[in-house]
Amino acid sequence: MVFFTLAGNAQQETLIGGSIESSLFGAPVVKMSHIGASTGVLVGGRGGWIINKTLSVGAGGYGLVNNVRARTERPDGERYMNMGYGGLELEYIHNYDELLHYTFYTLIGAGGVNYRGQEHHDDSIDWERIFFVLEPGANFELNVTEFFRFSFGISYRFVTGLNTQITSDDDLRGLNGVLMFKFGKF
Repeated sequence: MVFFTLAGNAQQETLIGGSIESSLFGAPVVKMSHIGASTGVLVGGRGGWIINKTLSVGAGGYGLVNNVRARTERPDGERYMNMGYGGLELEYIHNYDELLHYTFYTLIGAGGVNYRGQEHHDDSIDWERIFFVLEPGANFELNVTEFFRFSFGISYRFVTGLNTQITSDDDLRGLNGVLMFKFGKF
């Protein structure tokens, strides 16, 4: 009887204590980056769960939307690169309620690259064209309305594991300029 009384009075320890505030957001994203010998435009989106106005846990995905030439040509003409990547995104949000505040985030995931002619017919992706990506970044975020936030910043895409003669890890690594439009119940 004494054992059950003591066990009932013990307080459970947790990583996050007290009440938890949470909200969700979705965001279209545009990134400008140097890819190979060209400027690449990547368009995508991200979504996340904001916990206690400080931490966001979610996912994002981005794809190359403009023509970036591959280093080699085929007998039928120039080749262009298709590239996409995505993964888990973790974000720290500093002073969430201030009009202008900053965030730090990291994407951890994978991507793929393949090549096409001008007709936009894709070649198949093989395992030599899959890569690991780690992309840390920092943004300034402006609270426009209760439901909309505008972010701008930079990130750096680290790529490893790309084993093809046409494109290397170095071709896909690089600094990104980032614009993001967050929508949600903040």
